[in-house]
Amino acid sequence: MDVYEAVTSRRAVRGFTDRPVPRRVLERVLSAAAWAPSGSNLQPWRSYVVTGGPLAELKKRAGERVAACDPWDEREYEMYPPALKSPYHERRSAFGHERYSALGIEREDWEARQRAAAANWDCFGAPAALFCYIDRDMGRPQWSDVGMYLQTVMLLLRAEGLDSCPQMAWSVYRRTVAEILSPPDELILFCGMSIGFEDRTVGYVRTGRAPLDETVTFVGG
Repeated sequence: MDVYEAVTSRRAVRGFTDRPVPRRVLERVLSAAAWAPSGSNLQPWRSYVVTGGPLAELKKRAGERVAACDPWDEREYEMYPPALKSPYHERRSAFGHERYSALGIEREDWEARQRAAAANWDCFGAPAALFCYIDRDMGRPQWSDVGMYLQTVMLLLRAEGLDSCPQMAWSVYRRTVAEILSPPDELILFCGMSIGFEDRTVGYVRTGRAPLDETVTFVGG
């Protein structure tokens, strides 16, 4: 698989089989992903890979919180600005419409939407998960570095025939994740990432992208 194919075939998969992901493959991916760019080579990411019994226990505890309607943990960062302006508001709305329409969920069916969202904390059935942390003393440029690292991980997973779904949703159950991982206090959980082989029986609609002239300006010849 070449780089272009990896980029264009990568998407947030929300349905995985239970086929195990070999540890040697994950080690190969993460060893290569360490070469992702970072300012002054800080490498500000700290990742935990969870499989088997620990992942099953994490899913169980998160599921119990969902079932009990336990309040979310207080946010350590805002996922989105409180008021998204145009065109970002329209893009997010379009994504939500496409996502829930593909599941046959009506806009006003709040309970069905909640059930769909709850699948996040089962990792959509994936047999492996990565949790990416960043030191809370880091600034915006280092958060950008983490994003480049995660994209590198996801593209390398595609090269291995694997799929993934990055999930900021795990940040609202960060205390439950910490019960399993015991990360140092100086770290903030940025996101989780479900990893595995796509369940191709699960329907989806591929989210489109803005036209090039909306996001790119060429200056010069």
